[in-house]
Amino acid sequence: MAKQKRENFIRLAENRTNKILEMVRLLGNLSNTSNYTYTKEDVNKIFNAIENELAETKKKFDTIGGDDKFTLL
Repeated sequence: MAKQKRENFIRLAENRTNKILEMVRLLGNLSNTSNYTYTKEDVNKIFNAIENELAETKKKFDTIGGDDKFTLL
């Protein structure tokens, strides 16, 4: 069972990560000022949104494991 969970994780993580990386590369294509006009504010909004979502997602992995136990002490 644990082996299959690991294999599923690896398969899905690789697929999803590759999709995200491709989307980031495509986002980078928008930097071509021959085709697009944008402001620094636009760029900051885009990257703030991505960085915030990435930080929230990373937190989910950091808290896995049950180490955060309630105590009154």
